Amino acid sequence: MERAALTRRGLLVGIGAAGGAGAMYAAMGALGLAPSAQDKEFTAPRQGDFTLRGKGAAKVVILGAGVAGLTAAYELGKAGYDCTLLEAREKAGGRNLTLRGGDRLTELNGPAQQARLGEGLYFNAGPGRIAPWMVTLDYCRELGVPIETFVNHNASAYVHTGGRTVRARTARADLYGYVAELLAKATDHGALDRSLTKDDQERLLDFLRRFGDLGPKLDYAGSARRGYVKYPALDGGTPLDAPAPLREILAAGTGRLVLNDFGYDMATPMFQPVGGMDAIVVKLTEAVGADRIRTGTKVTGITTLADGVEVVWDGGSIKADYCVAALPPHVLARIPHNLGAQVTAALRTPVPIAAGKIGLEYGRRWWELEDRIYGGVTETDLDITHIWYPSHGFHSERGVLVGYYNTERDAELYGALSPEDRRGRALTQGKKIHGEKYRKDVLSSVSIAWHRQPHIEGAWVRWPAFDSSFTLLQRPAGRVYFAGDWLTHLIAWQAGAMESARAAVTLLHQRVLQSA
Repeated sequence: MERAALTRRGLLVGIGAAGGAGAMYAAMGALGLAPSAQDKEFTAPRQGDFTLRGKGAAKVVILGAGVAGLTAAYELGKAGYDCTLLEAREKAGGRNLTLRGGDRLTELNGPAQQARLGEGLYFNAGPGRIAPWMVTLDYCRELGVPIETFVNHNASAYVHTGGRTVRARTARADLYGYVAELLAKATDHGALDRSLTKDDQERLLDFLRRFGDLGPKLDYAGSARRGYVKYPALDGGTPLDAPAPLREILAAGTGRLVLNDFGYDMATPMFQPVGGMDAIVVKLTEAVGADRIRTGTKVTGITTLADGVEVVWDGGSIKADYCVAALPPHVLARIPHNLGAQVTAALRTPVPIAAGKIGLEYGRRWWELEDRIYGGVTETDLDITHIWYPSHGFHSERGVLVGYYNTERDAELYGALSPEDRRGRALTQGKKIHGEKYRKDVLSSVSIAWHRQPHIEGAWVRWPAFDSSFTLLQRPAGRVYFAGDWLTHLIAWQAGAMESARAAVTLLHQRVLQSA
């Protein structure tokens, strides 16, 4: 029997019966029948691991064009939403900030700095590394951002603690060796007889001999793992002197500095975008559309209405169906709104944390030439906390290292200084580790105090507890949704901002489809 022709109406009715309103709405979008305020076609660069199912048709205003705001606009744009981003700073990116020669950096109650880095050099003033399990790498893949290895742990870097400077490999070898000796002797003397069988003890002792490179009497007296004064080549080289006693190593707090790679977020390998962390911002901005981002626009009022949201700034306003507020909570709490006292109190709960960094440009890469350090981090108990060596541009003539990356009191101390005094103090402290060469051949420097950055006022936040305030802000207040790394357990990571943005737009999209 001849089949009747299937009409578009009949097709949509069938899809709606089988898959619900969301499926029918998606089909309408595919047939060009769904209403949309999006004024231009949007095609994702590549298929992502996250997709809002179904096509939406609503106008969304996003407060803040940092990583959270950009991610929200990117994902909503793929689903057909008309997004406008309002950014108080002069460019998008927020804390994802990479400085290059010619960039100008302003501070609250402080002088502006002009970055004078050489051509092709950059300084990641904000985030600098990405763990392989983080969603950030999924966006790098989707957006076409090339990545390279970030050397997070380098045995040739240094550990400086208690006034003593040793290579990271030496510190680790000594700590592991002594710990292995103590456990091996306890095992050998029968202290663990109740816990271990004879075979267990033999296997444990064999492991500890290897783990700590112990001698035949189960003692630790140092080994080739500690490194050399002169590396072996035609001869056996010249080993380092014998290790310090265990009590000195414990007193210096070495273990606190050499075990930081045990955390899942810092374990190797780690990665960075080629050419600077802001490559992520550049690609997100291109995908969202630079014309959708209003920079230099400081929001002064937020009003959620029965049928939408009105946002006001100096000299203008916008009304949208929904709002995603992706500003730091302490900044957002100061903006007049009608979201309620409970929301205001919740936004004021997390405490902003100070952090600072300085980029030091050198005319020669002495850390490679003389110290044989290719990437990695030197850990210290000084107020500079860390020295980062660049993980790119190996064997180039010039290079930029991070002369300090500190937080809280140390960051506040450096932040209170002028840029010139920050540089002077950082060079004086670094000299304690690297010697006089640390102060030579410095071509330029640029530093940042995140707690003094306009419209940001902190590197990240700390919640006293992940309590009801935290969960309250994970839900919308009227038609206003909140997003940011501060609403996740990945605070201070771009991955947190991205995960939060995905959660917020998912809730918003479900609401739109249910009301369609």
